[in-house]
Amino acid sequence: MTVALCLITWNEIDGVKHDIPLIDRTQFDQIYCIDGGSTDGTVEYLKGNGIPVYTQTAKGLNQACVDGVNHCSCDAFVFFHPKGTIPVEDAYRFRAFFEQDYKLVVGSRMMRESVNEEDGRFFKPRKWFVIGLSSLAAILFKREGNTIWDCLHGFRGMTTDAFKSLTISDHNPSVDIEMVCRSYKLHLSRIEFPTKESARIGGETHFKAFTTGRKLLKYVIWEIGRD
Repeated sequence: MTVALCLITWNEIDGVKHDIPLIDRTQFDQIYCIDGGSTDGTVEYLKGNGIPVYTQTAKGLNQACVDGVNHCSCDAFVFFHPKGTIPVEDAYRFRAFFEQDYKLVVGSRMMRESVNEEDGRFFKPRKWFVIGLSSLAAILFKREGNTIWDCLHGFRGMTTDAFKSLTISDHNPSVDIEMVCRSYKLHLSRIEFPTKESARIGGETHFKAFTTGRKLLKYVIWEIGRD
């Protein structure tokens, strides 16, 4: 089993400067980046550290992930967004699950042993939305196997052939929940493990909560009628 680390970036200079030096490159058989058009030095920093960078072929997170898999030469891959929010060493945990024949593996912020950025607050709108959307996806599409409770965390991996079987749509930015919904519908084995999320160390989120949430709900409705 060979495993690639696919970095997904768009103006994440603070994150890459924090995360890249921490990566044990011996843990992966391939490391590369798909970039959405950074102008803050992210691309130059990565190339200067020997990491190949490919500019995504069209706008949107869905296309970034599709391009990431198209550039993957390994049996499986891990998507990692270097924002300084997730322990880098958790990326090494995926290989063991792939070797147990899981097709989709998610680093979860929603499990009992995990930490979500909103934990410690009384109101947790983002966390509650993720759990609600994960529950809806499971009710609509899951017929067997494990439930994925963090359907929106981009820190995830999949076997390359399994991802290609999903036929990811252009309903941006649906790729994270789409990987879950499609794995349910195609009866692919799946599992999640706990990880610990902290606040990003620089930059701003590219996905505003209300607008993104509305788009994701529209995707789920669309997926109901899809084969």
